[in-house]
Amino acid sequence: MSDEMLPVALDDSMQFNCSPDNPCFNQCCRDLNQALTPYDILRMKNAVSLSSKQFLREYTSRHTGPGSGLPVLTFKANPATGHACPFVTDSGCSIYNDRPASCRMYPLARAIARDRVSGKIVEYFALIEEAHCKGFGVQKSGGTVAQWLNGQDVACHNTENDKILELISLKNQIRPGNLEAAEEDLFYMALYDLDDFKIQITERDLLGSMDLPGEYMKKIVADDLSLLNFGIAWVKYQLFGKDLEIGV
Repeated sequence: MSDEMLPVALDDSMQFNCSPDNPCFNQCCRDLNQALTPYDILRMKNAVSLSSKQFLREYTSRHTGPGSGLPVLTFKANPATGHACPFVTDSGCSIYNDRPASCRMYPLARAIARDRVSGKIVEYFALIEEAHCKGFGVQKSGGTVAQWLNGQDVACHNTENDKILELISLKNQIRPGNLEAAEEDLFYMALYDLDDFKIQITERDLLGSMDLPGEYMKKIVADDLSLLNFGIAWVKYQLFGKDLEIGV
């Protein structure tokens, strides 16, 4: 099988199964160059009980996206392991319930666009057929693209990651090219280093000039996902001049 991407629809048949019985088991977790989203980082750092700063330092590398000009995080390269995911074991993923969205999607790729009339997000999918993968042609219970996606519990990841894609689109419309170093650091803190962001809010009065409702402040300090969503709104406000939408 040659490597290729085939467009598919949600009701198309999908004969694929990933299993320890496959001779290629764990091979897709090696030779990685995998971008990690803010929601990926949130889930993984909590899964291994590390602060975001500790997790980022130990497991990730930071780059600047050539197209977006924004911070991009990948797993830290480790040639000694064949650039394997740091969480892969002989028996599979050690953080399986909190694995990144791209791992959940495989062997599917997903793209989105916003309908110009309705404003709704439209999804497009493609099947990634790679020569090393031996899971194709193996029928699993279910059998359609939609059923595969449901089985991977990817909907929540897609919902959160789509917010980041919208933020990137906004940035490219308003501020094409690279950000200033301090602005890139602000983006990185608010979206990836959530525990530092929380410290800046609670101990260093980062939001002191903002009249935010007390109950909302308690919510973003107590809940990582609420803090991440606030971080997205705050970045839009700080860097791109948008109204601060907090969705109280």
